[in-house]
Amino acid sequence: MLQNIPGLMEKGKPVSVLFTREKGEQSSFLYCELIQKARFGESFIIKNQGCKVGAFVLGETETSPEEYYFSTKRYKDRNAAKKAAAGIQRLDKKGSSIKITPYSGRDFDVMVLFLKPERAMRIIQAYAYHSGESVKFMTGGIASICSDCTAYPLSGKLGISLGCKGSRKHSRYGDDEVVVGIPFKLANEIEEALGKIPRTDE
Repeated sequence: MLQNIPGLMEKGKPVSVLFTREKGEQSSFLYCELIQKARFGESFIIKNQGCKVGAFVLGETETSPEEYYFSTKRYKDRNAAKKAAAGIQRLDKKGSSIKITPYSGRDFDVMVLFLKPERAMRIIQAYAYHSGESVKFMTGGIASICSDCTAYPLSGKLGISLGCKGSRKHSRYGDDEVVVGIPFKLANEIEEALGKIPRTDE
């Protein structure tokens, strides 16, 4: 069971995201809201959720959010909105339900954490410990929890996001928190490195 990674959370627990063949339900909550609820103890198995952008990212629909992004004035024109939507990391296909639970030591595909910047920095340093490689951010300030910190880490890479308007508005995580998505394949290496790298105050 991981201990160093969960120990970086100040409020709540890390969230385990697992793609499963268990029967899931339709939820009216947005994906980011479900993640936040799981952070504080609730558990869900969903087939679908209530966010249109999340539906595109999680493979529930092929309808691009470009029109939504343009109509809400997030971008200067339709071309910019189209390019932004095309750049969103999304699931290749959706053939399963998503189990969203507080981390309990069981298997996960992605672990989502809400961290103060200094503690997110330690995750990055732990990632770099073994190879010296830098973390490359994949974010446009949109679809932060569903894309940046779930779909992107499923490709085997560490996801770091400053958040997005939708997730901060609806799930209300702290203005002083950033979101981190850790794929299962990197978790043990990061866990080990956290026990070896110097503390910030050393």
